[in-house]
This record gives sequence, structure tokens and C-alpha cells, in this order.
Amino acid sequence: MPMNDIADAGAQRQAAGNARVTREDWLNLALETLVSEGVEAVRILSLGQKLNVSRSSFYWYFKSRQDLLDQLLEYWRNNNTRFIVERASRPAPSITQGVLNVFECWLDESLFNPRLDFAVRAWSRISPEVRRIVREEDEARVDAIRALFRRHGYDETDAFVRARVLYFVQIGYYSLEIVEPLASRLSLTPAYLRAHTGKEPLEGEVEAFAALVLKRPS
Repeated sequence: MPMNDIADAGAQRQAAGNARVTREDWLNLALETLVSEGVEAVRILSLGQKLNVSRSSFYWYFKSRQDLLDQLLEYWRNNNTRFIVERASRPAPSITQGVLNVFECWLDESLFNPRLDFAVRAWSRISPEVRRIVREEDEARVDAIRALFRRHGYDETDAFVRARVLYFVQIGYYSLEIVEPLASRLSLTPAYLRAHTGKEPLEGEVEAFAALVLKRPS
């Protein structure tokens, strides 16, 4: 279930009372807790109390708290990293269109959830293993974007540096909690494309991108 559906899931849980709680209920509540309170708050007892079920319900679906935490990390990898890699790997007639494909992730939380990413990075500060995993995922994301630049004729060093700049600028944007109106962000798209690629977008690319973003469900 997408993160933006968690509030609805919470209301359903409350209405259900003592009805059977599913594995997805446990996972969704754990994700919600990770994002809002941090990994230390992801505890079997407190989650069970919120779900109004006993600990035995948890062990029906998970071997241990560590098993649950591992699955939260897998959810993060399968969503936040997977879509960046997929968008960067899409065939594109120009480098500017290729970068616009990646930009979709920054404007659609179903493709990249910044709150979840921030929560996992906070978790990595207290866990060497999670820090290692976060580093691997950052490298995978940058490498996918590097490969995009390479396919469009940039040399290895230039492709690598441009990929790092594109990716880490966006992560910094989230870390600083910069909030801008969507219209303002879209108006800056041509300038961002020039900064990241050194090229002007082809005719119609920015307009098609804006139309795609604006038709997303609110």
C-alpha cells in the first residue's frame, strides 16, 4: 500500500476493532511509525496496542522485530530505489527527456517518498548495517543516472559527476525541507535541465512533462 494511503488504513483499523489483522496492517503501521517517530518506536508491543491485537498476531507473520525491520528496508529499496533506476533506464530520444523521466520521481511520492527516505537515513545514523545499505542504494541510484548520461554520449567522468550532482542536489532539497509551489518548480524546469545536461530541452518536452505532472491525482 502506498504511504499516502496509510491514514486511510489507520481509520479502517480503528473501525475494525478486534477484526483479524493482516500482515499488511502490521507493515503499514510500522512504516507509518518509522516515518513519524523513528525506528526506535517500531516496537512489537506498541504496534500491537495500536492495532488492538496480541503479540501472537505479530509472530504469525514475522519471525522477530528484526524480521519486520528487514522487510521495512526491503520496502524502501523496492520503492524509492527501484523507480529511480527504472526511470533512468527508460529509452529517451534526448538527454533532456531522460532527465525529465528521472524528475518524475521528485514530483510523485508514489515513485519516491522523501519522508520514508529521510526516516531510513536517520535510522542509518545509529546502525552501521543500515548505513551500509543506504550507501549501496545511493550508489545504485547514481549509477543508473550515470548510465543515462553515458548512453547520450557523455564521457565517463562527466557522466559520473553530472549524475552525482543531479541526485545529491535533490536529496539536499529534501533534507533542507524546501517547500515550493508546484507551478514555481515547473517553471524552473528548463533551467534545471540546462544546469544538469548543458543542453536545451527539445521542443515540447517540458510542456509534456508539466502536463504529465499536473494530471496526477491530488
